[in-house]
Amino acid sequence: MIELDSIDHTIIKALQIDGRITNAELADKIGLSASACHRRVRRLEDEKIIERYAAIVNRKLVGRSVSVFVEISLECQRKETLSEFEAAVLKVPHVQSCHLMAGMPDYLVHVTCEDVADYEAIHRESIASLPGVAQVRSNFAIRCVADTIALDLDEAN
Repeated sequence: MIELDSIDHTIIKALQIDGRITNAELADKIGLSASACHRRVRRLEDEKIIERYAAIVNRKLVGRSVSVFVEISLECQRKETLSEFEAAVLKVPHVQSCHLMAGMPDYLVHVTCEDVADYEAIHRESIASLPGVAQVRSNFAIRCVADTIALDLDEAN
């Protein structure tokens, strides 16, 4: 784990809110010179604390407002089966995230789609045919209560 001071926390928080903030604006916001701020951000990037920058797409406006959390159990836990499944699930376009779980199920996959019919096609054509799949259980989200990519790095935690 890399030690971060309060200035690092402030920089990260500001960039998580607005990744397109200019260096000058960020420096003003945190009370550093532009060059010192730039060095800090560069160090956070070089040390991979800041992995990448991205645009957050409005799922509703692009026809992907339905979230389905898919529990997938595999036939076995052999290394080859896990590897084959993971390589294949990465190729499914509607998969937002895939997590190897402890206990049951083996994987929890977040799929976004337009509606139930869209998910049915994704399930039939992609998910059910993934290598090693023994059981699939789909859970439709009714409403999103919290959805963030920001990490709370408050030193009080």
